[in-house]
Amino acid sequence: MPSLFRRKQSDVATPEQVEEVTPAARPKGYTPSKKELGVATPKRVSPGRRVGAETAAPANRREQVKQMRERQRVERAEATAGMKAGDERYLLARDRGPERALVRDIIDSRRTVGTWFFGGALIVLIGSTVQIPAVQLASNLLWLLLALGVIVDSVLISRKVKRLVNERFPKTSQRVGSLQIYGVMRGLTFRRMRVPKPRVELGQAV
Repeated sequence: MPSLFRRKQSDVATPEQVEEVTPAARPKGYTPSKKELGVATPKRVSPGRRVGAETAAPANRREQVKQMRERQRVERAEATAGMKAGDERYLLARDRGPERALVRDIIDSRRTVGTWFFGGALIVLIGSTVQIPAVQLASNLLWLLLALGVIVDSVLISRKVKRLVNERFPKTSQRVGSLQIYGVMRGLTFRRMRVPKPRVELGQAV
């Protein structure tokens, strides 16, 4: 009796035979996968992550601190570059918004008296120490002219900022007075030292 229920070893399908699918058994329109074709699929990399950028796990606390400082240094350098380039993600709160970007363009497209103010102030300071009445008088006159020039230029900047902001952003929530002060202060800074960097050339229409 036991022999009746005994199956031949050849009648039992092996796992390889079960998994094997002949082309005839595939449904119509079947597309073989890359794995079946023997094509290697590259490993996916998440956006913003560079291949090979993974670092080994620190072996001790000293190595961990070193890696943390290196990562902070890279992040600070990236933030500084982004701030200079005018990237909104890295700008300070005082520099964010399209209104302030417009104010920066207004200032950067023109020459301002404020850029000459500090250089002139240095000349006035040196001239005032010279014990020659004519030099001291010239220094005082230069100081007066610089002060008047800055005042007049600040008034012109404020008027232009107010006009263009009202024209292009009539529903802005920004205070016009704050934008005017922002423009005047930028006008007092040397062009090469301005942050974010100017994105318009001198004389360019805004």
